[in-house]
Amino acid sequence: MEATLYRDGALADGRSERLRIGVSILVVDGRIRWIRPSDDEGPLPSGGEGDSAAGPAAERSGAQAAERGRQAERSIEVVDASGCTFVPGMVDCHSHLTLPGGAHWIDRVADSPASLVEVAEHNGRLMTASGVRWARDVGASVGVDPVDGRERALNLGVRDRWHGRRGFPYVRAAGTWLDKEGTRIGRPSSQASNPDELLAAAIRQLEDGADLLKLYLDGPVPGEAPWTAAEIRPVVETAHRRGVKVTAHSGYLAGARAGVAAGVDSIEHGMELDAEVCGAMAAGGVVLVSTLSVFRSWRTFGATTRIERFVSPEGRARVAAREERAVESVRLARAAGVAIACGTDFGGGSTRANQLAWEVESLVAAGLEPWEALGAATWRGGELLGEPEAGVIREGGPADFALVHGDPLSDPTALWRVWRVAWA
Repeated sequence: MEATLYRDGALADGRSERLRIGVSILVVDGRIRWIRPSDDEGPLPSGGEGDSAAGPAAERSGAQAAERGRQAERSIEVVDASGCTFVPGMVDCHSHLTLPGGAHWIDRVADSPASLVEVAEHNGRLMTASGVRWARDVGASVGVDPVDGRERALNLGVRDRWHGRRGFPYVRAAGTWLDKEGTRIGRPSSQASNPDELLAAAIRQLEDGADLLKLYLDGPVPGEAPWTAAEIRPVVETAHRRGVKVTAHSGYLAGARAGVAAGVDSIEHGMELDAEVCGAMAAGGVVLVSTLSVFRSWRTFGATTRIERFVSPEGRARVAAREERAVESVRLARAAGVAIACGTDFGGGSTRANQLAWEVESLVAAGLEPWEALGAATWRGGELLGEPEAGVIREGGPADFALVHGDPLSDPTALWRVWRVAWA
């Protein structure tokens, strides 16, 4: 029996504004045996089945109980969690595992498969150390995987190799981007020139083993949707028949409108939503996956790079205008009752693999309560993935939680201060 007692921490679950104080969590063989008040833990298990099920009411009295307690403590690692908060392992709902991010993120998409797979290994460790348990990868380059030799989206091989590997996130991967021909020139993705080709490309991704599909609904003409709702709908229906969800990149309103009308399950970014589209999303159960932290990273490039699009007055103004509109979209979605999950867009955007806390901060700045923003980074992501144990701390569930220094329900920057990751 491998057992660890995390004693006397606080607990934030992302479902309530209330922080639970004085909480102890006993983990046995990687699962949460119990969650109890730290001043009323009861007896600790010493290896016998009866002890493992005993609660405070079943505690023996006198010297026998005291001695058994001392024996149990000697066999269990006790972690002083005082001053820290238990938070569920976070869910990065918009990530690109094989890409590094940074100010030249676009150039990296065409790097060699060997380089991209190596980058993923580094990103996996960064995510775990930052308290991210689940990665929803929404697009990778197509190439010959240097490890398994298969030609497909590289994130699928990464997902397979990380399965059951301690210290790395669980992964759900979309395969490659499904683009309109002429949209993302020079990037190794799946290009379609007509609706039949789009459907065929989607089926290929499903046959390659994609867990979800990612439509790219910004087209060759900025501001215009590359496909109509009627052209998208066969892709959605085909995926749904196989139990697979479909998500859609939307930097402009037209793409979001077409995707929502076609019945996609989520909208990525949603940088130009309006009240009408948000109402349709809420009615149809379409989730918004926010990536506001990308704009914050672009603002930093104005001081840390010489790249014209970030440092020039015109570039700064464009970034500010795009950010303002994206923040407004999040506010409209929240007001309409749209479920909001969140991601970094690291790799596919300019952020990095250990910066999901930045997105939580960004959501709070956009008007979400800190507990709502934490929920967007935990259980809301789990719901979108269809994984009931993702982003949740519960008795009987996996020990997928982290300890952070401070109270994320009053100070979301506490999520940057990860002290210990239970599952790693």
